[in-house]
Amino acid sequence: MTDASEVWIVVGLGNPGPSYSGHRHNIGYLVNDELAKRMGGSFRTHKSGRADVVEGRLQVPGPRVVLVRPRSYMNEIGGPVKAVATFYKVPPERIIAIHDELDIAFGTLRIKQGGGDNGHNGLKSMRSSLGTGDFFRIRAGIGRPPGRQEVADFVLSNYSTTERKELPFQIDDAADAVETLISEGLERTQQKFNR
Repeated sequence: MTDASEVWIVVGLGNPGPSYSGHRHNIGYLVNDELAKRMGGSFRTHKSGRADVVEGRLQVPGPRVVLVRPRSYMNEIGGPVKAVATFYKVPPERIIAIHDELDIAFGTLRIKQGGGDNGHNGLKSMRSSLGTGDFFRIRAGIGRPPGRQEVADFVLSNYSTTERKELPFQIDDAADAVETLISEGLERTQQKFNR
């Protein structure tokens, strides 16, 4: 069980601006929007000026949670995350990154702590800025690009019509996984969501 006096940071990985909002790479932003709704809060600029945040609790009683949407592009996301983590005095083991994952089928989730970057520039930037990769990851599957489509083009493209119908369920599941991870720990979350 978590200590209610602790603060957790939940980082939604993505790129800022309306032109990126529907992209597969922005699943982290979408999940954090859902979590903000559940907390009854709206994003506002953090004092660092490098991220938008929502502060609150996902469960009462429960620890304080800070949802973070970095205001930088994916490959520079680590700086804003480090700034917010330093401000709230949150160690990497209480940081959750929500991101897209090519090696997992669309609609599925995998939850883990630590591990490599698997070519993901957002994770690479976070690892570099935090000095460790030992944060939690909610990995939202987007699958591999069809045919010979380049990976970069695929992650920076919108979900297909079929995927858009399923997307709300994946967002909901990922938000539930964040709540479970904070309240019940990694093992229980993996049992429940790593299908």
